[in-house]
Amino acid sequence: MEVEYLMSKTGKPKAVVIPIDIWNKLLPKDDSSIDELSEALEDYCLSKAMDEGQKSPLLDRNEALKYLEE
Repeated sequence: MEVEYLMSKTGKPKAVVIPIDIWNKLLPKDDSSIDELSEALEDYCLSKAMDEGQKSPLLDRNEALKYLEE
């Protein structure tokens, strides 16, 4: 499932197309408010980021400090 970006004629992002499967996970009911959408989207993105983080290798203290210096 890919999120698609619609671009303006000048190449700037104009809109986002979200697959219906993702939309239904975010808003399972039709009468959701903007605040509920915002919170659900934030939860979804944080969950995805955590999933990606689990796939990355763990760094020891020295490696982490070196990474932060860069």
